[in-house]
Amino acid sequence: MGKPDARRRVGQRRSRRSGCPVACTLDLIGDKWTLLVIRDLLLGKTRYMEFQNSEEKIPTNILADRLQRLENANLIYRTRYRERPPRFEYHLTETGRSLKPVIGAIIQWANKYIPETDRPPRRFD
Repeated sequence: MGKPDARRRVGQRRSRRSGCPVACTLDLIGDKWTLLVIRDLLLGKTRYMEFQNSEEKIPTNILADRLQRLENANLIYRTRYRERPPRFEYHLTETGRSLKPVIGAIIQWANKYIPETDRPPRRFD
C-alpha cells in the first residue's frame, strides 16, 4: 500500500479497443467521474469523504470503483491513516500528477467555449 513501482505501465491490465492513443486514454480516464476524482486529488483532497463532498456528488459505489481503477492503473496510491476501522488517504503518483496540464487545458477550453463555467482554481493557471 505504499508508493507503486514507477516502472509499471499505466493501464496495463485493462483490455484495449485499439492501439489509438485517444481511445486508450479514454478507456482509462474517459468516463464521467474519473477526471473529477483526479481533479479533486490535484486540488488537495485525499480522503473518501472529501471526494463525496464535491459539488458533483459522486455515488459511493462509483467512487469506490474509480479509486480502485485508478490505483490498478498506477495513477494513484493509497496509504492507511487509521487501523480500526481501516481508513485510507489517496495520493497521485507521478504519472497521475502528469495529468495536471491535461485537466488545465480542459478547464481553459471550457472557460472559452462553454458559457458560465467557473474560473479555474489558481492551481490550474
